[in-house]
Amino acid sequence: MTTAVTSPPENTAAYRRSVRNYLLDSRFQLKYSAVLVIVAIAISALMGVVLYTTTRAVVAESSAAVEESRKVSEVSRMNVREFAPDSPELMAEFNNEVVAHDKAFADRQALLIHRQQVMLESLVGGLALMVVAIGLLGIYFTHKVAGPVFKMKKLLKRVGEGHLQIDARLRRGDELVDFFDAFTQMVSGLREMETHQLADVESAISALDRGATNDAASALGRVRAAMKDALAK
Repeated sequence: MTTAVTSPPENTAAYRRSVRNYLLDSRFQLKYSAVLVIVAIAISALMGVVLYTTTRAVVAESSAAVEESRKVSEVSRMNVREFAPDSPELMAEFNNEVVAHDKAFADRQALLIHRQQVMLESLVGGLALMVVAIGLLGIYFTHKVAGPVFKMKKLLKRVGEGHLQIDARLRRGDELVDFFDAFTQMVSGLREMETHQLADVESAISALDRGATNDAASALGRVRAAMKDALAK
């Protein structure tokens, strides 16, 4: 017969989550957090490639438009020289307009390239922060599972050593609540069974002290029957 040993209640009221105890099961938590991070990196890389390809095509089209504008301006300059060779004022005015036009195109292209760089840098920074956040959230949410599993391991070890007085509860927000409740109900059932068996043993001892061997044998028989029934199930 297993003897029930009472252990002091576990103090859970003073528990506080901290950075140190978030990795209760580092192998389990880091494994699934790494999976989430890898998926986030893959999605981020795909988004980055698509966005970079798109913006690069826009910049290339802008460069082609600037080059085409320069060619048109050069042809127009040649035409002005051909049809108005004796009008330097017209030529100078045309050159000023061409220069201003080309500068406007060049400034627009430079602004587009700058915006592309800013957008790509913002994208890389934002995706990097997202990957880090997903990794931390993975550790945080797996902690809600690893915490109850860690507590259950400790309590199962205590029960295996014969300690059936379990006063423990999960933290607010933890998962596996139903599983933990089933475990505590199991321990409660074991304690109740041990209590009945202990009462029968004490009754048998009392009967032996009185010399009532029949009563003692009856009490011990009930204990034996209960143990055999438990082992047979």
